[in-house]
Amino acid sequence: MTYYLDPEVRLTLDLIQGIVEEKQTLALSNEAKRRIEKCRNYLNQKMENQKVPIYGVTTGFGSLCNISISKEQLSQLQKNLVMSHACGVGDEVPAEVVRLMLLLKAQNFCFGYSGAQLQTVQRLVDCYNDDILPIVYQQGSLGASGDLCPLANLMLPAILGMGEVYWKGRRCDVKEVYAAKGWKPIELQSKEGLALLNGTQFMSSYAVWSLLKAKRLSRQADMILSMSLDAFDGRIEPFFECLHKVRPHKGQLRTAQDVRDWLKGSEIIKRHKEHVQDPYSFRCAPQVHGAAKDTISYVESIVETEINSTTDNPIVLPDEDMVISGGHFHGEPLAMVLDFLAIAVAELGAISERRTYQLIDAKRGLPSFLVAKPGLNSGFMIPQYTAAAIVSQSKQLCTPCSVDSIPSSQNQEDLVSMGGNAATKCYRVCENTERVLAIELFNAAQALEFRHQEGLKSSPAIEELFSLFRKEVNFVDIDEIMYKHIHASIRFLQNL
Repeated sequence: MTYYLDPEVRLTLDLIQGIVEEKQTLALSNEAKRRIEKCRNYLNQKMENQKVPIYGVTTGFGSLCNISISKEQLSQLQKNLVMSHACGVGDEVPAEVVRLMLLLKAQNFCFGYSGAQLQTVQRLVDCYNDDILPIVYQQGSLGASGDLCPLANLMLPAILGMGEVYWKGRRCDVKEVYAAKGWKPIELQSKEGLALLNGTQFMSSYAVWSLLKAKRLSRQADMILSMSLDAFDGRIEPFFECLHKVRPHKGQLRTAQDVRDWLKGSEIIKRHKEHVQDPYSFRCAPQVHGAAKDTISYVESIVETEINSTTDNPIVLPDEDMVISGGHFHGEPLAMVLDFLAIAVAELGAISERRTYQLIDAKRGLPSFLVAKPGLNSGFMIPQYTAAAIVSQSKQLCTPCSVDSIPSSQNQEDLVSMGGNAATKCYRVCENTERVLAIELFNAAQALEFRHQEGLKSSPAIEELFSLFRKEVNFVDIDEIMYKHIHASIRFLQNL
C-alpha cells in the first residue's frame, strides 16, 4: 500500500500508526508536487529582483544574519549550514523515530511554504521507502531555531551523501548506498539548507512515538488494574458510573467503564467483601488513570496541529508575495506538552507500582510476596524493588525541560524551549512505565492464581488474558530467575 502525502489531507496519529504498522510506502500527491514547485519557482523569481537581504536566503544564519552572501556562494552557504550543524552526540535516535522524522519532514515541505526543491523532498521519501536511515543522535537540539543539530545529522547523508546510515540491517557509509542506487548529492539552492534544518521534526517525531505508546499504555493500565483489583479481592463500587457522573471528567468516566467491562461476570468481584475500602491505588485509579487519559488527549491535539504545520523559517508565501522571518521553528508548544505527557505517563507507572506493593503485602488471604513458602523463598519481593527504582527514575525525569533556557548564537537566540530534551526524556518515561506495568501484570497473574486455588474465577475477559499470559510466563512456585519472566512480560505487553 502507498500513502500519498498531501497538504489537503490532515495527518493524524491514527493515520501515522496505519502507515507504520502496515509498512506502507510514501509518495507525493500531485497537489504536494504542485505546491512545492510553485514555492521554489516563486523564490527563484523573487531573488532575481530582490534588492533587500532576505534572512537565510541571501544572508548568514543566527547572529550572522546581517552578513550578506553573494549569489555565487548561495549553494555553498546552504551546504556549509548542513555540515557545520551536524553536531549530534549521545545515544542514537531509535530507528522508529528516525523513520518518523523523514515522514514528518517530507509532510512539512508538502504545504509549499519552505522553498525546497521537489527532488530534495523526493529524496526524503525515497530514504523512507528504502529504509535508509541516517545515524541521528539524541543530544544537540535546543528546541528553538528548530531541531537544528539532529535534523542536520538526518540530512547530511540523505541529501548531501555524507556520513553514515543503517541500510539492509547494517551500519554503513552512505556512499555505499549512493553507489548502489546511482544517486548523487543534491545541490542545494537558496534557503534550502535552512528549510531542511529549521523545524520541529525531531521533537514532533518523538512526540508522535510517545503518544502512540502512551495511548496503548493507558489502555493496558486499565486492563492490568482490573486483574490486580480482582486478585486483591477489591471492591467494584468505586467504578460505578453513577459515582463518576457527579464528577464527569471524560478520562475518569472512560477508566471506570473500562474496568467494569473487564470485570463483567467475575465471581471474585461479586462476592461479599469484609473490607469497607480499598487503598488509593485501587479506589482512586479512575481519577489517576483518567487524568492521564485527558492529558494524552490534550497533548494529541497539540501534536496533530504541529505535524500539520510549516515549522521552518523564513516562511515563503507566494500568494502574498512575501518572505517572512518569524519564529515557527520555536519548540515551546511541543516542549510544554511533552513535559505534561511525561508526567501523565509517569503517574500511570507510579500508581501501578503501588498496586504491585499491595499484592505482595500479605493482605486479604494472599501469601507474603506471593509465594507459598515465604522465608525459604523471596518470591516477588524484588520485582517490586525493580518497579520502585524505575518509578523513582521517571519522577526525576519529570522535572520540566520547558522552564529552562540557555541563550545561544551570540544572544540572538536568547530564549530556547529545550524541547529536544523534553522529547527524549518523555520517550524514556514511556519505556519505563511499560516495564512497571509489565511487573504489575506479572504480580497480578501470580496473585490471581492463588484465587484460582481457592476455587474462584475472575471474569471471562480477565481469564482469557490470564491464559494468554500463562503461555509466556509461568506460575512461580519456588524461587527462580525472575528477570527472564519480567522481560517476557514486557514482550507480552508489546505484542498484545
